[in-house]
Formats: sequence, structure tokens, C-alpha cells
Amino acid sequence: MPSKKINLSNLWKKFTQSQLVIPITALFVLVVFNLIRDPSFFSIVIKKNNLGNTVLAGNLISILNGASELVILAIGMTFVTSATRGQDISVGASAAIAGSVFVKILRANTITVPVILLALVCACLVAIVFCLFNGLLIAKFNIQPMIASLILFTAGRPIAYWINGGATPNVESSLLGALGGFIPGIPIPSPILIVIVFIVLIKLLLKFTNLSLYIQSVGINEKAARLNGINPVAMKMIVFIILGVCVTLAGSINVCRIGLINHETILIDIEMDAILAVAIGGNSLGGGKFKLSGSIIGAYIIQALTITLYAMKVSSTAVKAYKAIVIIAIVVLGSPVVKEFLGNLKNKIFAKRAVVKVEAK
Repeated sequence: MPSKKINLSNLWKKFTQSQLVIPITALFVLVVFNLIRDPSFFSIVIKKNNLGNTVLAGNLISILNGASELVILAIGMTFVTSATRGQDISVGASAAIAGSVFVKILRANTITVPVILLALVCACLVAIVFCLFNGLLIAKFNIQPMIASLILFTAGRPIAYWINGGATPNVESSLLGALGGFIPGIPIPSPILIVIVFIVLIKLLLKFTNLSLYIQSVGINEKAARLNGINPVAMKMIVFIILGVCVTLAGSINVCRIGLINHETILIDIEMDAILAVAIGGNSLGGGKFKLSGSIIGAYIIQALTITLYAMKVSSTAVKAYKAIVIIAIVVLGSPVVKEFLGNLKNKIFAKRAVVKVEAK
């Protein structure tokens, strides 16, 4: 069979025009920076944890593990952004509510696998109800998403506090420890495995349904979508149902990690990181087309940046400031204005090269 020649110029052109060019470039820069700064940064070691289990450890594992809740919320935020052309800033508060329901049911029963599943289902139903409240305000009353979700952003954590009777109860169980840490015999942290399963399920949902097409259609042009038989209100409510599942998983994973629910600190400020993950992933915050892989990479970039700063001995109080500077740079470089400028600059350079070649001939 004749061999196919790979046109590097076309590949480069496709890459530079891809939605993933910014997140992949940012991730590449972070990897190179850490390899130069400390070649052992990405080393993975095998060790025994406090329970005597053989586990994998290292900065790379910490990045993948620590970003688990953010990745799940970034996926939900991507759907909401695409369909509603805005962001839900109450995901952290919703996760606190879901986590509180999860803990309340666990504490009322002997913790077994069926009880954990029951607690997850109940927490998910409650979280979906609260997320649908936001969806109703947005879809039916045409309130801006950020304004509509501001209500739950303000009231969500007090509601979470009220659910458990004004307390911050803890839950202790080897089963929960396994879900938030390591399953005996499996060296990879459980949250990483949960994220992988969740991403696969979401990908299958999008592959075997038209949900992705419908959501993007509503986000691009709601009136045109309605004329084509798509119900914009239904699509918006569906994305908030998905978001309810996302906040439940994120809140429950966090509870299993630390073994308690603290309404004030659980996933605090994660809504901002989720929005940034969507933006860093090359997705427009004005809605429309989206790429889930971009948001997922964006979430890992944020966590990698955090771990990098801690590895450089940056104080926890200064980490947010450094993160803000880097993230602003990434978002600005990915903005339409900068992309247009770089595109025009590239065209001018290639035009000059073409003139030089013609003159040389």
C-alpha cells in the first residue's frame, strides 16, 4: 500500500485553530517549567500509607487526585455555560447541601454499601431540586444565570448548616475512607477512578444521544433552536439536572476525603475555579459550542498550578494571587482579540515569506 505523507504544515494549522490550543499549550508550559525547576517533580513512588496499603504517591498523583472534585464540577459548569450563556456561581453551596444530606443519612444508619448508595441517591435528588430552582429562574423568568444563582450562593451554606441541626458532624467508616482515599489492593486513589468512570459515562451519554447538539444549539441561537423543534426550557432544565449530579459527586467525594461536613469550608471558592477551568479550556463563557476535554484539561491545569506553587514554597495566602496572575495571562492569550492579532501577524509573516521566495526566483 502506498505510504501517506504527513503534512506538518496542515497539522500545525489545524492545531493552532483548535479550541484546545490554549489549554494544551498552558499544560505543556507547566510541564516544561517543572521539569526544568525540578526534574523529579513528576516522579511517582510506591509506598505504604497509614493503613498499610501499597499506594502510588507523588506530585502527579496529587494533581490528578486533588483535581477530582473540580473536574466533575467543571463538566457540569460547561453544560450550564453552553446552554444558558452564563455561569452558576452556587455550585460550591449546592455541593455543601448535597454533602450535608449525604452525612445526615449516613449518621442515621449503620454505614454499609447499600446505605452509602441510598445516601448518594437522596443527596442527588436534593441537589437536583436546588439546581432546578436556579434553572427555573433562568429558563422561565429569563434572569441572568449569575444573578439567579446568587440566591443559592448566599443561602446554600446556611441551609447545609441547618440540615445537620447547626453542627459540623463527622462520619467514620472504612468504606468512606476507601471512597475518599484508597481501596485496599488498588494503588490509585479512589477519586481518580470515580472521575474516570464519570467522564466515560458522560462521553457515552453525549455519543449515543443528541444532547450535545441540542445544548449547543440553544446556546448559539435559542430562537433558531425553537424553530427547529428543540425546547430551550427543557434543555436548560436538563443541564441543571446534570449539574445536580455533579455537585452531589463532588460534595460526597469531599466528605469521604475528610470524614466530616463543614458547611463553611467544603469546596469553598471552587465555583470560581470551575468557571476558570471552562474558560482556560477554550470554551466561550458566552455559551454555544463547547469541548468537555478542554474544561477537563483546564481543571487539571489549575490544580497543577496550585501544586507547583506549593512545591516552590509559596505561602498558602499568596497562592491565590499567583494563580490569578497566571490564569489572567492564559485567559487573555486565549481571548478572541489576541487570537485575531496573532492570526493577522501570522498572515503578514507568511505573506512576506511568499514575496521573498518569488523575488528569489
